Formats: sequence, C-alpha cells, structure tokens
Amino acid sequence: MASIRKREDGSGNVTYHVQVRLKGYPNQTASFERLTDARKWAAATESAIREGRHFKTAESKKHTLADLIDRYVEHVSQNKKDSRNVERHLKYWHKELGAYALSDVTAALIVEARDKMKSLNRSNSTMNRYMTSLSHCFTIGVNEWEWLENNPCRKIRKLKEPRGRVRYLSEAEKSRLLKSCRGSGSKDLYDAVVLSLATGARYSKLLGLMWNQVDIDRRTITLYETKNNEIRLLPIVGLALQIMEQRLIKRRFDTELVFPSTRDKDKSIQLRDSFEKACKEADIKDFKWHDLRHTAASYLAMNGASLAEIAEVLGHKTLAMVKRYAHLSEAHTAKVVESMNERMFKGA
Repeated sequence: MASIRKREDGSGNVTYHVQVRLKGYPNQTASFERLTDARKWAAATESAIREGRHFKTAESKKHTLADLIDRYVEHVSQNKKDSRNVERHLKYWHKELGAYALSDVTAALIVEARDKMKSLNRSNSTMNRYMTSLSHCFTIGVNEWEWLENNPCRKIRKLKEPRGRVRYLSEAEKSRLLKSCRGSGSKDLYDAVVLSLATGARYSKLLGLMWNQVDIDRRTITLYETKNNEIRLLPIVGLALQIMEQRLIKRRFDTELVFPSTRDKDKSIQLRDSFEKACKEADIKDFKWHDLRHTAASYLAMNGASLAEIAEVLGHKTLAMVKRYAHLSEAHTAKVVESMNERMFKGA
C-alpha cells in the first residue's frame, strides 16, 4: 500500500513524501512538490511492482553501460573463445557510451556511435561484429542480471556486408606455389600447404594439430573445439596421407605437436612469412593463407560436390557461407552437360 505524508520546512515550503510498501518487495520512496504528482507516482509504482516491471526500470537507472560492460568482461567474456576480440569491441562502447545510464541507452544513440566507426575506416562487416558483442552484453543484462527490460540492439538492422571473398588457385598457380613451397627454407611449409589444400582446415587448427588427433589407420584427423563448438573429422587421403605417414616416422618425441616450433617445443611453428615469400616467388598475387581453404572448397565444387557436402567438409553449420561457391559448381555442371550433348547428338 502507498502512504503520503505532507512535510513543511522552516521556510514554509511544502513537499509530499510517498512510501510504497508491498509484502515481499523492498520499500520505494520519493518526494514531490505537488500532491497530484505524488499520487500519480504512487499509483504507477504500485502497479509496476505488481506487474514485475518496476525493479528492472529502477536497475537500469541505477547502472551505467560501463557497469554492464565491466561485469560482462569479468564474468562472461573470459569464457568465450574469441574473448580478445569481444573485449576489444566492448572497449569501444565503454569509451563512447559508458557514462550513460542503461535506461538512457537507446537504439538511436547506439547507431550514432556505431556510425562514428566509419571515420575509422571500419567495414560494415567489422561494425556488425562490434554490434554483436554489444548485443550479447545487453542480452545477459536483460535475461540473467535483470538490469534492464529490453535489448536496444534488437531494434537495429545489420549493415549490408559484401559477398564473401572467393580467391582460389588456378591449376597453373597451384603448381607454381607447390614448387615454390617445396624449395622453401622452411621444411614444414610444403607439408602444411598440401594439408591445407587437401582438407580445407583453418590455419590455427592445422598448425596447432596434435598427434593424438591423427589416426593414420582410419585416415582421419579429428578437430576438437572448432569454431562451431563441434568435433569434426577430416579425411586424409592420397598425398596428404603420405605426408602424415612420413611425418609420423620422423616425428619429434619431445612434443605432441605435428608442427612444433624449432625454438619452443610447446608452441606451433609460424609459417605466414614463409608462405608470403613463396607466393611472391611463384608470382601469385592477392593470395592469403585462408585462400587455401577457399581453394579446397572451390575444387570440391568444380568436382561435383554439393553445397551441403562442401559445408560438411569446411565445418559450416549452414549453407549460407558456402553459397559463394555455387557458381563454380553450376559452371562445372554446365560443362559436363555440354560435353554429354556433343557426344550424344554428334552427327545427328
């Protein structure tokens, strides 16, 4: 129930002190200069408490966005695989909007701060990643800590991102690159590039590979803690299998790493510099290590693999990420059909 008390100070100024008391909830108090305002607040507060709305609103006024981000970084982001990226994103929001109370952080305010990143030459893709980190921070604040009622990021549309890059090696480029890698000063470069082309594995997973993940008899490599938090098997056949068999024979027994550093047995070797040098020597331009993964997917498409099969090999949960290879599969199919028609109707 609500109680209103009239108070008058020594100068004759009158205020109305309101107290709302409901069993099972902490008391809520406020003061007003007009009785009508006091009555309105009492009715609205009592109604909000009964409907479970009041305390979230109160919490959102009590805490700033900086408070939310600090708590999120301390208790949530540290457990995420991409914690460094997430914390870098949140550092930006902390700087731009951290002083605002959560109740004052609107979608329009967030969009204004997001668009400031354009002056920093951030791409739409990057700005979307910043928004994703902030949105999850708000979601935790809403669902688990009840510091606010709604996530303002849900009202904001994602920026349009460019179609994913598809740069893959032609047959001639592939031959030149492998020849250059074989003659490289790094004894591991050729093996790693072949394995990357053969499996489509990411750089970090390939270079961090342990021998207990390799099963020569079953001809598989098992990837744990993948980007999609799933265990994935990569088949190894042909040249890739031969390479792994040779490395197993010559493996170092002071480390479990398949590609250990020569300086520190507990760390993986780094091959990016050697790879860039090999590309330069092979006269291959605009090509990065991750494009070896694109090359594997592209050759799968050109050899008749469906988008679902490519997604399975690459470890994508949906087909959205592999649609960029659809035109290669379709082009290959068209050539097959054309060849078939030429033979079928020759002399007709």
